[in-house]
Amino acid sequence: MQEHSELLKQLLETRGIVGDKEVDLFLNPDYERDLLDPYLMRDMERACVRMFEAIDNNQKVVIYADYDCDGIPGAVIMQDFFSLIEYQNFEVYIPQRNSEGYGLNMEAIKIFRDNGVKLLFTIDLGITAVEEVAQAEVLGIDTIITDHHIPHAILPRAYAILNPKVDDYPEKMLCGAGVAFKFVQGFIKKYGEFYKIKGGAEKWMLDMAGLATLSDMVPLLGENRALAYYGLKVFRKSPRPGLQKLLKKMNIDQRTISEDDIAFMVTPKINVASRMDDPRRAFELLSTRDVVEGGMLADHLSKINEDRKYIVSGIMREVKKIFETRKTNESMHEVIVIGSSSWKVGVLGLVAGKIMDEYEKPVFVWGKDENDAIKGSCRSPGSVSLVELMTETSDSFLEFGGHEMAGGFTVQNDKVHFLEEVLSKAFLKVKRENNVADNNFDIKADLESVNMKVWNDLEKLSPYGCENQKPVFLFEAVEIKKIKKFGKNGSGEHLEIIFSNGKKEVKAISFFSGLESFSKDISEGGKASLLATFDLSRFGGKTELRLRVVDII
Repeated sequence: MQEHSELLKQLLETRGIVGDKEVDLFLNPDYERDLLDPYLMRDMERACVRMFEAIDNNQKVVIYADYDCDGIPGAVIMQDFFSLIEYQNFEVYIPQRNSEGYGLNMEAIKIFRDNGVKLLFTIDLGITAVEEVAQAEVLGIDTIITDHHIPHAILPRAYAILNPKVDDYPEKMLCGAGVAFKFVQGFIKKYGEFYKIKGGAEKWMLDMAGLATLSDMVPLLGENRALAYYGLKVFRKSPRPGLQKLLKKMNIDQRTISEDDIAFMVTPKINVASRMDDPRRAFELLSTRDVVEGGMLADHLSKINEDRKYIVSGIMREVKKIFETRKTNESMHEVIVIGSSSWKVGVLGLVAGKIMDEYEKPVFVWGKDENDAIKGSCRSPGSVSLVELMTETSDSFLEFGGHEMAGGFTVQNDKVHFLEEVLSKAFLKVKRENNVADNNFDIKADLESVNMKVWNDLEKLSPYGCENQKPVFLFEAVEIKKIKKFGKNGSGEHLEIIFSNGKKEVKAISFFSGLESFSKDISEGGKASLLATFDLSRFGGKTELRLRVVDII
């Protein structure tokens, strides 16, 4: 057994990982061992046989994928799959976020029938689409649902359903693209020889499965840890020209890309397509084999991402004004509901996230879409499951869905103004007790421990993400030696702080922060305790180990 440092043992212990076997499983992901048999999914055999029949009879197949950075990489996986078996009678359909909204769409299904479609394959949606799947069946279209969302009481009567939340599959928390990847794995296992596909051919699709796993906030444990771990490995070698152009534009070295680069840099560029434009642009960026097209799409997504930032900051200024008048008139409810008919529906998830971070309450933000419907996004800090909360108040909604921590909804015009009161009452019934952990750090340390030996230990725990957070270090009573503002075009929206303990100086950075952004106001020469994670910057080809501020207390 490999001997591990005391620090690593301690950090594993705080994660509940003890014993040689468990430690080895966690620190050394293994593709063959950790990726479960796809046939543990109840309908896997049925789904693969139906797809084989469609291909064998040259039936038209539609891949119907959600418009975010889970559905879109899933659609790329399926396009890669069809390319692998050299099948061409298929199309990819991604609904418009603003005009069609989330999920299967009745109008689209009728168009598919007119176009001779015989098989509908969903990605990251469909588990609640009872009426739509029934309509497809009436029109002579079979549906294979691949999804990971929480089902309602009644399941759609689809030809096959692949969703770990409705069967006995052991890994309940796969993302949508993860389920699509399992389908491809299952199909190759069954029919690979028939199509002369080499074993393991699906491994080149792991970049997309990993991208979605890291983007969709699923726990990075078990099979998801393996998908993220190997996904990053493939991502670093991925030959996709659009992806390469996008990374180049953002000054990210593909060979050393990290989970942070994906979550904070790549994912927003994929999601912005549906928020501000057409989600197909993101799909085309990830799937194109043309270098010129890849470059043009990378430029386009980068530009509309800048536009998106401008719109969100404008809405946040309005939010601030509304809250200022609210505070003088009434106390805040348990659930925050805020909206305006002028707000762009596509960006409201980002707005809800920002408000939630500030107030640490469930937040519902609404606007009006292109069809004049009141639609919105909601976020929860974990104090309540949003799906449970919306189920409890389902009379107020025309449609709703999502996860425990994030969701979307459509609300009746006459009920939107009572929504905050209704949700706040229901919150008291379904809230979770003692959700927030008071332990703000993993380990106490001194500034001398900010070195590459410790960094190499921390790397063994990566990839980090949901339920495998970066370890937070507490550095007590350190001096704030120097504070410098920096940012794009001299904006000064970020902070660089030099901390010292008299023997060693260490640089720490805090993005989108000012001097009053922490639990304690800071000034040069003062002393404070620092909560921070390790950060290895490779910006501009220069490697620099530094800290990233979590809080200053």
